[in-house]
Amino acid sequence: MNVEIRRVTLPERLGTPEAVEFERYAALAIDIEVERWGDDRFAYTPAEMLAMYRDDDYEVKRAFAAWDGERCVGRAIAWGERDAAAESGIAIVEVAPDHRRQGVGSRLLEHAEGWFAELGRRRNTGWIDFPLAAFDHPGPRLHAPDGDASLPAELPAVRFALAHGYVLAQLERASVLEISGRADEFRAAAERAEAEASDYRITGWIDQVPDGLVDSYAAARARMVLDVPAGGLDLDPEIWDAERVRVHEQHSTRGGRTLLVAAAVAPDGSIAGYTELELPPEKTIAYQSDTLVVAAHRGHGLGMRVKLANLVRLAELAPDRTAVYTWNADENEHMLAINLALGFEQHGFGAEFQRG
Repeated sequence: MNVEIRRVTLPERLGTPEAVEFERYAALAIDIEVERWGDDRFAYTPAEMLAMYRDDDYEVKRAFAAWDGERCVGRAIAWGERDAAAESGIAIVEVAPDHRRQGVGSRLLEHAEGWFAELGRRRNTGWIDFPLAAFDHPGPRLHAPDGDASLPAELPAVRFALAHGYVLAQLERASVLEISGRADEFRAAAERAEAEASDYRITGWIDQVPDGLVDSYAAARARMVLDVPAGGLDLDPEIWDAERVRVHEQHSTRGGRTLLVAAAVAPDGSIAGYTELELPPEKTIAYQSDTLVVAAHRGHGLGMRVKLANLVRLAELAPDRTAVYTWNADENEHMLAINLALGFEQHGFGAEFQRG
């Protein structure tokens, strides 16, 4: 086998001769998502992926691919905060089924880690998703530092991470909420929550936060890696300002996604909590990405209120969407309780490994 590993050049646009390799790289990513989940519900379209990878104003990113002739048989995406003080790099490595256990994944990881070393990063983090059925795998199990969940140690991806010196740092619960036909239910629940509400008001927007809230929203987003449970992960702070918020919005919409945000505004006018739904193109689902109540504002039911407000808005604006997917740390008992009360059901797990 003569497999070559090389960096993937990001084209200016798709559908050009310069985009062929990137498009094959993106196609492999879709194929692996279909293999894992049975469909492409979590796969980025090539346009979404290109917009995300080209968004390098605040994060540095580098893609590597393994090539067997003209066929892309493996891929890695490596990224981290652009901040000079950042100490971590994050990587995802995936290999086509017929090229696994032949050293391709190790070579891709070596390229990603080599780039992290060039950047002076001393910690490496890896991220793996599993369908729920994978957790019935027999044999010994790994336990994350926090939470009650465990992971079969003999899963191939787990063995790969352990063999390269990574340790399990956190498990995330992946959950799904079926929303078809539930608009009236969500609206009634939101009205009850508002009738019992405190002095915090709920607001929302599509794609772009109003100028008057952008600085406060940036401050709240910066708390995301600081105020949520991190298990055994050592995370870099994220520097958010108004410009970073605008860049995030622009690149998301450039890739075809719609952003739907609900936020709780404190009596002093600052954003006390928020939740963001991402509506990917060409799909009938939504991803609930960040949900945060700033630590100083907890205890007022804001998490439930912003989630209900966004579910009502989703039903009004995109009635074709049938399900919402979300990910929460297994030890995040409060947010998981909110999700269970809304009707979310577990469908998988995410595992984060760290070395260094």
